[in-house]
Amino acid sequence: MELGISSFGEVAPAHVPGQDRAAQQRMQELLALARRADEVGLDVLALGEHHRSDFIISSPEVVLAAAAAVTKNIRLSSAVTVLSSADPVRTFQNFATVDLISNGRAEIIAGRGSFIESYPLFGYDLDDYDALFVDKLALLLKINESEVVTWQGKHRPGIAAQGVYPRPAQPKIPVWIGIGGTPASAVRAGKLGLPLTIAILGGAPARYAPFAELYRESAEQAGHDAAQLPLCLNCHFHLAETSQQAADEFFPPYATLMNRIGRERGWSPMDRRHFDFLRGPEGPLFVGTPQEITAKLLNLHGLFNNARFLAQLVLEGIPHASVLRSVELFGQEVAPAVRAALGKK
Repeated sequence: MELGISSFGEVAPAHVPGQDRAAQQRMQELLALARRADEVGLDVLALGEHHRSDFIISSPEVVLAAAAAVTKNIRLSSAVTVLSSADPVRTFQNFATVDLISNGRAEIIAGRGSFIESYPLFGYDLDDYDALFVDKLALLLKINESEVVTWQGKHRPGIAAQGVYPRPAQPKIPVWIGIGGTPASAVRAGKLGLPLTIAILGGAPARYAPFAELYRESAEQAGHDAAQLPLCLNCHFHLAETSQQAADEFFPPYATLMNRIGRERGWSPMDRRHFDFLRGPEGPLFVGTPQEITAKLLNLHGLFNNARFLAQLVLEGIPHASVLRSVELFGQEVAPAVRAALGKK
């Protein structure tokens, strides 16, 4: 099982032109986290695209290019690229550029996005939410397969025998599908024979197992070897030397984040009792000691047989030193234990 970290780059914006030191600091901290994750032997760094004041990563590929320059081995992925409101040609070109800078470490996790701010921002109709993704994913996959492209869709001008450059260092850029819990999305990924990432950000992980089964069944029915298709799971995560320390550090910023989003979506407020339940043995929060999280990761692997796990960090409200320490514990203690238990070096 590959182990990595993911982030949305949470930040408290200053809303003062030319004086947003918090954003500047957070970006430097993201690059420091990338460097540390690489140093401690983690496998993946994944960054999510948003267009809100409380997240600073609007262009994952730009930040990943910067991370490529300060890392050596870690794979560099989006999580996700909101492909519905992006141009597939430019998306491919940008990630091919990251691939060249990183000597073949770039990946794309494409999704429709759990937030909708990019659609009006770039002039798209939310009524086309799914159709945009289908159209643009088809073009992205075609570009990934062929240097010279002829294509005609519904939501973007066609291309007639034009080359798309630069080409990546890898023969093809790995393209994953990222979903939150929509059965049709799992079926789509399976039919296309693409790797799947499931974000488990609420509810017991066991509740998501049917999505993995649906994905693999759809792949087999479409003629793909499901055993060769990697599945990734993404969950919120924080490690410390003691379970109490991990919980005390993570709860306040996590509750602030979830309650802010919850007010927009009509969720019930997050309190400490609910939080402690969610970080229990069967819950979706991976918050605790290295020993506790190792056990949860192995249990997760038993449920899903997943090939990858992404630990989603929360950066706003937790001291940077504590987040760095969490990443160190993940790479130095959890990763070796998980790899040994699964019989891999």
